[in-house]
Amino acid sequence: MVWTENFKPDSWNKSNHIYTFKNGSYIEFFSADQPDKLRGARRDVLFINECNNVNFESYQQLAIRTKKFIYLDYNPTSEFWVHTELQNEADSDFIILNYKDNEALDQAIVKEIEKAREKAKTSKYWENWWNVYGLGQIGSLEGVIFNNWVQIDTIPQGTEFIAYGMDFGFTNDPTTLIYLGKYDNKLVVHELLYQKGLTNSEIVQKIKPLIDTSKYITADSSEPKSIEEIKRHGIYIKGALKGADSINYGIDTLQSFDMMVTSSSTNLIKELRNYTWDTDKQGAKLNKPIDSYNHCIDGLRYAAESISKPKIIWQSFD
Repeated sequence: MVWTENFKPDSWNKSNHIYTFKNGSYIEFFSADQPDKLRGARRDVLFINECNNVNFESYQQLAIRTKKFIYLDYNPTSEFWVHTELQNEADSDFIILNYKDNEALDQAIVKEIEKAREKAKTSKYWENWWNVYGLGQIGSLEGVIFNNWVQIDTIPQGTEFIAYGMDFGFTNDPTTLIYLGKYDNKLVVHELLYQKGLTNSEIVQKIKPLIDTSKYITADSSEPKSIEEIKRHGIYIKGALKGADSINYGIDTLQSFDMMVTSSSTNLIKELRNYTWDTDKQGAKLNKPIDSYNHCIDGLRYAAESISKPKIIWQSFD
């Protein structure tokens, strides 16, 4: 506020980080990692800067203590709870602003930002950077595993079917079903099912209208009972091959193609944007993915077995 000459030093209390206006209204500044502030006094208006660095529970504690308006800002480095929990609510407005809307931004900074526009033409890193900081579009996390995909409206006519892939869940995790096809040497991916709490008979009822029942589903082989029960309902379903290296092999297979993902596959898209390589305590990347944001992706990996069979060394229990 200094450049607008609206800031009055005498109105600022450094001790409690409160700026008080002449009419008695005030702004209180505090960090979201202060539990007493999250569960403390009520307010009329809440503004959270860089809200993607605040977890959803902290936001909820602040939101239920706010009477009138809530403003959230962030750089869209990846999809998070604003997109999944708030964006589609009837009382929410969503506005995309970029550096051109900041009238106080120094021209030297503008030039630096716009350098990325040219770099984006030759580099995936700079393409992602420009999308986030230049255009205000959702980007990908650093270390994201899949950046070889684009969104499409519908499955292209003439797409060759490859397989369906299913991952089982129930209470905490969803059951997912993914369609995998091939068009113009690119993989076509479509989310058919993403739902928690389904019994095996309910899964059958859900998927029968969605699939070609003459085609195979490759499913999580750690659930042989579920596979057998679904098979008895006339569904062609088999267990996925698994082994010590099957996850990375599946990832390698999917990375070897460009992928086209239907825009209605919202849960799969969220996973693709957030599925990253795991790190150790020092932040060094490990040669394995995180064990989250993978329910649709696991189904996609199982379907991808039909592209080429992984070479797996099985442990003998004889």
